[in-house]
Amino acid sequence: MSAKEILLITNYFPPEKGAASNRMYSLAKALQESGFRVHIVCPKPNYPTGQIFEGYKDKDGFYKKTTEDDLITHRLWLWASNSSNKFLRLLSMLSFSFSLSLFFLFRKNPKIIFIQYSPVFVGFTAVFWSWVLGKKRILNVSDLWPLAGLEMGLLNKGTYYSILEKMERFCYRKSNLIVGQSEEILSHVTKYCKTPTFLYRNIPDFTPPTITEKPIETPIKLVYAGLLGLAQGLAEICHKIQLPDGIELHIYGGGPEANIISKITKESIFYHGEVDRIELHWALQQYDIAFIPLTNRIYGSVPSKIFEYTRLGLPVLYFAGGEGGDLVEKHQLGWNIPVSDFDALQNFISNLNVEKARFFSKEDIKNKSIKAFNFKEQFEGLNKAINDL
Repeated sequence: MSAKEILLITNYFPPEKGAASNRMYSLAKALQESGFRVHIVCPKPNYPTGQIFEGYKDKDGFYKKTTEDDLITHRLWLWASNSSNKFLRLLSMLSFSFSLSLFFLFRKNPKIIFIQYSPVFVGFTAVFWSWVLGKKRILNVSDLWPLAGLEMGLLNKGTYYSILEKMERFCYRKSNLIVGQSEEILSHVTKYCKTPTFLYRNIPDFTPPTITEKPIETPIKLVYAGLLGLAQGLAEICHKIQLPDGIELHIYGGGPEANIISKITKESIFYHGEVDRIELHWALQQYDIAFIPLTNRIYGSVPSKIFEYTRLGLPVLYFAGGEGGDLVEKHQLGWNIPVSDFDALQNFISNLNVEKARFFSKEDIKNKSIKAFNFKEQFEGLNKAINDL
């Protein structure tokens, strides 16, 4: 195979939606434009529904190879599930790990392998086989599992947790380069290995819109768009927070809590379901403030919504803690409310008025975001690090 070929292994890829899918697609296209012939290995699309998408079902068998946007895509079988049952979710991850093992054993692959670490079993499988076969291994760490699972209450310390920790540290030690989306992630990684690291935030790659400034009037419209999962906690927020007259919350997305949110009957909360990314970007420009919540502070997590929303000109109401809140404050991109402090969030919303909402202009937010978070400059650094391996 050519020295300019690279294989990207990811658990999420279009036509699936979401930050992880968008991140890997943007990276794949940037690598392609820089001269690489890019191969993608991913499961048959199933996220977030837990059902294989139409057009990719069992009639295609164990394996389906396609060329999509000039990217050579290898889609592998998995037993799809988005069940809240931990055992069923584990079976789903293991099924893709099994398919991935067969892919490594029966195909000749490029010398450079870029691996999306999370889920742990998938990352471990990819690192193990690429190490055994003598490939150059780049590990992309976007979440610190199993630590993130512990902080979200999804995992408890014990034998299973210890096994996951050992797998995590094996991945760090056996990689040639570790790419992390936050300074916290890189700090965590360097506790366990001497592998070179590179900060690569999940910055979107799209042309920002022309901002048409219009006076903010009541009702002031807050918007959330993204995964509706336990970590985001939108259902709890909707039940706990009282929106005063003149404040609305609009919600877009799908996920485990979508059914709960769709049945909320508060007059000032509106659920719009899922829309594609292009339509969503247009819709988001109609709102005044973007809302970014997490139920708990997750070490290493920096929600990519910060970069996407602000590039569209939306100031953010940040309720997720950690490094993301520091970025919002440092670059003056909106308001940072202490994570899990519902009293502080309620106080902010209760006192939100037109004058306060007008504090940040959309054009100013967009310009600050473009200056602070530049995809092309960031990618040039990563591309050099890959070519230096």
